[in-house]
Amino acid sequence: MTAYSPELRDHFGQDVTSVCHCWRLTRRDGTAFGFTDHDRRLSVDGMVFEPETGLSASEARQSLGLSVDTVDVEGALSSDRIRDGDIEAGLYDGAVVETFLVNWRKPANFTRIRKATVGRITRSDGRFLAELESLLHQLDKPNGRYVTRKCDAELGDARCGVDLGQPAFKGVGLVEAIEGPDVVRVSGIGGIDTGWFSFGTLTWTGGLRQGRSERVLDHRSDGAFSVLTLQAGSGPQIGPGDGFTVLAGCDHSFATCKAKFANALNFRGFPHLPGNDVAYAYVTDGGVFDGGPVVP
Repeated sequence: MTAYSPELRDHFGQDVTSVCHCWRLTRRDGTAFGFTDHDRRLSVDGMVFEPETGLSASEARQSLGLSVDTVDVEGALSSDRIRDGDIEAGLYDGAVVETFLVNWRKPANFTRIRKATVGRITRSDGRFLAELESLLHQLDKPNGRYVTRKCDAELGDARCGVDLGQPAFKGVGLVEAIEGPDVVRVSGIGGIDTGWFSFGTLTWTGGLRQGRSERVLDHRSDGAFSVLTLQAGSGPQIGPGDGFTVLAGCDHSFATCKAKFANALNFRGFPHLPGNDVAYAYVTDGGVFDGGPVVP
């Protein structure tokens, strides 16, 4: 139950009230913005909340139990701080939104009535619709580790231990031509074995996508050039001359970890885990049943 200040409770008891909503939006990179459905700028809790976005909220529901409550926030893309390209690039995915109920005549009288995270964002006709999910949605996410043959670490993180700063695992190049949707012919990494950068990460250092990182689905060497297939997605147009850096990728198999990165001791999967084929198998002539490792 929301705890209102005595001043705000007294205000609710009046015949005419002057309350509005304010939203403080904090992106995962720490950038924070303030918006309000009031028609004037308000200073609340040490932050300025701007009215120019035309934000409005749908009916909010707060229920008992463990069900996930949602509320939609809609607004026009009129603020120069909320750009269509940033929404398209996913900068607001997972952002934290705090909702305040404020007496706009006395902004010092306010209370935080909700804290949520941005779920799905849809855009149409110059407007955006953001679905805010209550913190209980975290209970729907899987936690802990899965027992699988594949490694569940991200290449280069603390659990993996591979140093991606080594020259062998990093490439720098330029886009030479666009060969299809999310397929580019590049220079600078020619002569490197096919597949070396598959499942790796490409970060743009030039062009309209500068600063964005994308997953490389496939890397194919083609003489002095290479062809990269990027994960399908939306974003600004890629053009010839756009610069990038790309890091080697891993398919999370034990064989790749051992042969490509010499990192078998840090492998975070269970490669010797017998599968269903072993569970249902039976002894046959020529079979090897010496108790040796499933994966050499």
